[in-house]
Amino acid sequence: MHIPDEASPAAAHTPGAHRPRVALAMGAGLIDDLLPPKVRARLEEVAELLTAEVLEDFTTPRAAGVLARTEVLLTGWGCPRIGAAVLERAPRLRAVVHAAGTVKTFLDPDVLARGVAVSSAAAVNAVPVAEYTLAAIVFGAKRVFPLSRLGAHGRRTRTDADLATLPWLGCAGLRVGVVGASRTGRRVVELLTSVLEADVLLYDPYVGPSEAAALGVTPVDLDTLMAASDVVTVHAPETPETRGLLDRHRLGLLRPGALLVNTARGSLVDTEALTEHLVSGRIDAVLDVTDPQPLPADHPLWELPNVFLSPHLAGAQGNEVARLGQSAVEEVARLAAGLPLRHPVLAEELGRIA
Repeated sequence: MHIPDEASPAAAHTPGAHRPRVALAMGAGLIDDLLPPKVRARLEEVAELLTAEVLEDFTTPRAAGVLARTEVLLTGWGCPRIGAAVLERAPRLRAVVHAAGTVKTFLDPDVLARGVAVSSAAAVNAVPVAEYTLAAIVFGAKRVFPLSRLGAHGRRTRTDADLATLPWLGCAGLRVGVVGASRTGRRVVELLTSVLEADVLLYDPYVGPSEAAALGVTPVDLDTLMAASDVVTVHAPETPETRGLLDRHRLGLLRPGALLVNTARGSLVDTEALTEHLVSGRIDAVLDVTDPQPLPADHPLWELPNVFLSPHLAGAQGNEVARLGQSAVEEVARLAAGLPLRHPVLAEELGRIA
C-alpha cells in the first residue's frame, strides 16, 4: 500500500512553529521496524524527540523525568497502561498517537475524558488485514487448502473425482457476508466489489440504508447473512455484545460448503460449535484468530484438511510495520501544524470500536 503523501499544509513543518516534545512508549524490540531511518528523520523534523530510548515502564525515575516534559506520547505494541497516574506524571501531555490498531488494551477512558487527543493507526493496519482476508477468500473458494493435501497422499494433481466431492468451487458470482463495517470491513468490501465483483451482504447495526448504499452492499440481519452467504468474513470489534456473536444457532445456518474467515477476534465465534461443524466437514474455515489463542496442541482443528490456521499475522508484519510508524509521525506533524488529527479516536465511539 502506498501511504498518501501528506507533506501538504496538513503535515508540513512550518519554520518557527512549535515542535511538540515527543516520547516513545512501546516494546523496545518494535522501534527499528516502526521507525526506520526515513520515518525517524521525519519525526525529528516535526518534533523534539526527548529520548531515543523507549519507555517500557512508566513507574521508573527515568520515565518520570521524561513524562514531566512530554507533550505527545507516540505509542506502539507493548505500551504500558496509560491512566490517571500517568497523566499526573505528564502534566503537559496533550496527545497520545498510537502507531498500531486498538488503543483499548492500554488506554483508560479517563485519558479522553481529560481532553487528551488520541489517534490510532487502525485504518493503516486495516490494509494488510483486508489483503489477507481477500487472499483467504480466494484460496478458500478455490478449495486450495483441502486440495493441496493431495500431495501428502502421493499425488501431485487432482482429478474430476476430487472436485466432485466439493459442494461448489471458484470465485465467480460469490456472495460474501461481511460482519462489521469496521475500517477493515470497509476495506474488505472495497476489495470484494472491485477485485472479485462479489455480491456483498453486510451486518452492522450502526450502518443505515444510505451508508450501506454508498458502500455498495446490501444490509441484512445477521441470521439472513449467515444463511445466504457462500463466504462469511468477520470484522466486528470485540465487545461484551459481540462475544459469541456467531453462536451455535448462527453457525448452523451456514449452507454446506460455506467458508468462514475470521481475522477479527476469536471470541466472536463459539469455538466448540465451530469445531463440531468443521470436524463434520460441513463447512470450511480460515482462522487467523481463535479462542483460546493459541489452541491447545491436541485440538482437532490443527489437523483438519478443511481448516487453515495462521498465528494472528493478518495485521501489519515485517516491512508493513513502517506504514504504521509513518502514519503516526504524520499525525504528530499535524499537531505541530495546529491541525486536527486525521485518525482521531473519539470518546463516544470507544465502546463500539476495536
